[in-house]
Amino acid sequence: MSILEAGMLICFGLAWPVSIYKSYTSKTNQGKSIGFLLVILVGYVFGILNKVFGHMDWVIWLYALNFLMVSADAMLYIRNGRLMAQSGK
Repeated sequence: MSILEAGMLICFGLAWPVSIYKSYTSKTNQGKSIGFLLVILVGYVFGILNKVFGHMDWVIWLYALNFLMVSADAMLYIRNGRLMAQSGK
């Protein structure tokens, strides 16, 4: 049932804007793990591939949205690492 899968993705997706905001404003990687972010990205890729090759429906857009949000958080992780290195933290 896609509605249950959509519910899961919506619940997960609600956390990412908060994480992105904290990453952007804190300018630090404290409490973050690039490995964790990469595992989540790979999971969303598998979900997208499942939709493309198996059960295509509208839920693919939720996977794509979540993938973009996690990608943004990963890019902020990289940016924050550079900022921390420049400041000597």
